[in-house]
Amino acid sequence: MRLRFPRLMWALTPRRPERDEPFAELQRIEADPAYRALFFAELDAALIDRDTERKAVVDAVVGAAELLRALVGPAHGERAE
Repeated sequence: MRLRFPRLMWALTPRRPERDEPFAELQRIEADPAYRALFFAELDAALIDRDTERKAVVDAVVGAAELLRALVGPAHGERAE
């Protein structure tokens, strides 16, 4: 039967179920305390980097707005002091 129906035999052969990579990663995070600590340290570093970049962008926008206000002058209806 193996020789005559190789695809059928392949389909009927028991195999270990393939685990999804993200699920395997979550299982490793839950099971290994050292890996969990490393994961959370990297996550904290990524969050700090994101917040730093966001603050830099906000500061750049505020600086550009102040420069534009200085170049344009007082807005209509505002009095120069």
